[in-house]
Amino acid sequence: MSALPPIGADAVVPPRGTRLGSRIRLARLRLLARGALEAGSDVHVARGARVRVGGGRVRLGEGCLLGPGCRIEAPGGTVEIGAGARIGGRSVIVALSAITVGAGAVVGEWAVLSDVEPTSDDAEVPVRLQALRPRPIAVGDGARIGAHAALGAGAEIAPGAVVGSYAVVPTPPRSR
Repeated sequence: MSALPPIGADAVVPPRGTRLGSRIRLARLRLLARGALEAGSDVHVARGARVRVGGGRVRLGEGCLLGPGCRIEAPGGTVEIGAGARIGGRSVIVALSAITVGAGAVVGEWAVLSDVEPTSDDAEVPVRLQALRPRPIAVGDGARIGAHAALGAGAEIAPGAVVGSYAVVPTPPRSR
């Protein structure tokens, strides 16, 4: 029995195109990452997908999908995308610590996963001048992150959980 195709507003469907084009795009991303991008077999990279590694590492599991225009940035952290995971079009993943997307998980279009937060306790200090505190994000296997959702630093999504469209998963409170 074959699996049913994804349906609904949060479905991330592979774009039409050739495998050759996807392989060429993956090879280009690997070349630009200079060894900091590891990819399993059958990774699908849509047009406009970008991976920027400035000191971190990116691992793409077997059969994962990077949607059109999505962006993964690891200037100092690690991004791990599990086998069969789908990253929607124009979604953004930024890691200064670590972001893990489990196997078979879906990150909807325009979703944002950022593992940093400003740290100043003084409300008078502009956000752009505040130091950043990185805290890892974990998205469990088979979880679904809806379109336009945002996950803050330290967010943990359980395996199989669903985060609705336009939801904001805030940073959990710090223990003092």
